[in-house]
Amino acid sequence: MNLVWQRFTLSSLPLKEYLATSYVHRSLVGLLSSWRQTSILLQWGDAIAAALLSLIYALAPFASSTLVGLLLVACAGFWLLLTLSDEVIPANVSSVTPIHLLVLLYWGVAAIATALSPVKKAALSDLATLTLYLLLFTLCARVLRSPRLRSWIIILYLHVSLIVSVYGLRQWFFGATALATWVDPESPLSKTTRVYSYLGNPNLLAGYLLPAVIFSLVAIFAWQSWFKKSLALTMFIVNTACLILTFSRGGWIGLVVAILAVMPLLVYWKSLEMPPFWRTWSLPIVLGGLIGVLVLAVIFIPAFNQRVFSIFADRKDSSNNFRLNVWDAVFEMIRDRPIFGIGPGHNSFNKVYPLYQRPRYTALSAYSIFFEVAVETGFVGLGCFLWLIIVTFNTAFLQIRRLRQFRSVEGFWLIGAIATLLGMLAHGTVDTVWYRPEVNTLWWLIVALIASYWTPLAQNQTNSSHSEPTVN
Repeated sequence: MNLVWQRFTLSSLPLKEYLATSYVHRSLVGLLSSWRQTSILLQWGDAIAAALLSLIYALAPFASSTLVGLLLVACAGFWLLLTLSDEVIPANVSSVTPIHLLVLLYWGVAAIATALSPVKKAALSDLATLTLYLLLFTLCARVLRSPRLRSWIIILYLHVSLIVSVYGLRQWFFGATALATWVDPESPLSKTTRVYSYLGNPNLLAGYLLPAVIFSLVAIFAWQSWFKKSLALTMFIVNTACLILTFSRGGWIGLVVAILAVMPLLVYWKSLEMPPFWRTWSLPIVLGGLIGVLVLAVIFIPAFNQRVFSIFADRKDSSNNFRLNVWDAVFEMIRDRPIFGIGPGHNSFNKVYPLYQRPRYTALSAYSIFFEVAVETGFVGLGCFLWLIIVTFNTAFLQIRRLRQFRSVEGFWLIGAIATLLGMLAHGTVDTVWYRPEVNTLWWLIVALIASYWTPLAQNQTNSSHSEPTVN
């Protein structure tokens, strides 16, 4: 059974041997390597790539989608230049991982869906956008292999998110005009301020801040000095408060899932240092305390109570009713094109959805990333997407187990990545802010973060049997 799982998750795939004998890889990678050796600019290639990524993650909450798109094009072009001019890959560096292979497979399925789409022109445009995001992943995975650059990107995002959260809290204290009908007008909460900061939408803000909450939490453990730990704690409190004040039910679901995921992982990581009592009871105490806080908040805070119970109001809540009507139409779209879907992207969706929509229920997406993937690329694409998620989580767990033996603080970022992806998937089950540049760029950053730690399974086992644990 273990062998079957390893093959399914590509854990034991001999990628290094395959790349060494691959004609395509040998023909393309290193094609311009001689030029790179004489180029002063490309000698700083990874640093320049990190600067491009920094621009994306620094400007995403404040800039237009057009500007972010131009930066994505720049990142894609620079990744291509670096790949073609790469030197021979050292034996201890893994530039291609199982995650890369599943990303490439998903792109291939999307390309087939585009070729078979009833709206090929719209699908082709969106395939180009998807390609840019996937190339962003490849560039991030390359850059994040450097611990110094990895730390820089994480710190940058956490500081930018702190600015976003502070402005969101200012809106809560001083008021903010709702830019759309975000709450059922008949609800007692219809006049409640829902903060949206610079992003213009509270649900989008919640999706953007979710990674910041989790990464600031694990930064409390990863950062060494007390000043840095205090900064991380401040970030955690401010980001969490701002996310809660978005009153985004999907964001709340994602936050609860992420917190409930990160706590067992932190306990698992710290269990080697714990006395027997805390090794046994720390997890029940922590989870019980969190659940107790949630129950008390539901009981004693009216706004929280009403918002939570509206999740279970079925069609009595206008937002729920809207989603259910959209989903009814989406199910019909999936039924008519179940294999490869209608083609990737919101342009394809906007062309086809009006043929199925219920009267007065216009929509720009399927309001669920899983339904959206099934609509765009069919069950083949959905299966590939789920496979990618499974391989990503498996890779993360394997690397956490490896780093835990050495007590490396790098393991905390992997813990944060796992919890964040689970939270984003939970949020994405009932919303599609995942497709917005502010959130989608973060998703691929976190997937790339996991990929950047990957080492072959055989190398993991060799390290485990021959290395003594060290503390960083």
